[in-house]
Formats: sequence, C-alpha cells, structure tokens
Amino acid sequence: MTDAGVDERFILIDKQSGKDFNSPQYQLLKHALREGDLLIIKSIDRLGRNYKEIMKEWQEITVNIRADIRVLDINMLDTTLYKGLLGTFISNLVLQVLAYVAEHERENIRQRQAEGIALAKAQGRHLGRPKVKYPSNWLEIYMEWRNNAITAKVAMERLNMKRTTFYKLVAQYEQIQA
Repeated sequence: MTDAGVDERFILIDKQSGKDFNSPQYQLLKHALREGDLLIIKSIDRLGRNYKEIMKEWQEITVNIRADIRVLDINMLDTTLYKGLLGTFISNLVLQVLAYVAEHERENIRQRQAEGIALAKAQGRHLGRPKVKYPSNWLEIYMEWRNNAITAKVAMERLNMKRTTFYKLVAQYEQIQA
C-alpha cells in the first residue's frame, strides 16, 4: 500500500475472513469514506468473496458515497481512470467476473476443507487442539487447593497451567468423581 502512495496512517488491516463485510475494520473504513476519497485495495478478493455483496458494496462506495476505488492487481478496476459510460461498463463487467471468481474460489476452499476434515476423521485422526492431560502431580495439588491450603493461583503456577485449563480440568475431574 505504501508503494501505491498510501500514507501508513490511512492503511487499515483486516485479519478477518473476507466471507462478509461485517468486520469492524471494514465498517470503520466504510464509515470514514467521504465523497472524492480513493479506496485502494490489493485485490478484489481482499474486498470480499461473496458476489452479491461485492457488487452491493462497490455500488455503495462508488455511487452512494461517491468515492473512487482502485484495485491494484487489475488496472481496469480503477474508477478514477474510467469515468465515462464505456469505462463504467467495462469496470462493471470486469468487476462482475472477478467477484464471481472470488466467490467460486471461496466455495472451492470450503469444499476442499470439508473433504480434508472428512478424510482425517475417516483415518481416525484427532482434529483440533490436543486434549489436555492431567499432570503427574495433579491429585496432590488439587487436594491442597480444595482443602484451602493453597490458592488457585499457586496451584496453577505449580501445575504450570493457565487459568482456563486449570478450571477445565477441575470441572472434568469433579464430574468423574461425582
């Protein structure tokens, strides 16, 4: 973005998925846009991955807000260059094709992800974080904590556990004992 001439203080980075436009950073950006502003994005799929929503947002920014948009990797998607009827037509046509491709790619990614998960499950592989195991000194420290000989904080330190892990294991242990 800085190579494109954007001052660092005007660069917003959104680390959320591009599946929709509900991210706080995008909403902040859209709220800050004014007539005559220029929104520069690296690629159309960085704007979003839903065909209808990309088209709606493009329309909202260019027609309602009256800001310009420049997509760096597609020169034809630069509303500052193509202002006439033919330019608008060509930009809209390119936008529609690329928005379709972005949504189609998202669908492909989701399908491949689902297939990978199904294959891993079929092979008996565990998905997600590894299950937390009780440390060898669990019972001793748990009993000290339960008998109020030590605080929970001390128990967590001695077990080398974070708060959430400690209380998760406490709940599991007490459920087993009940």
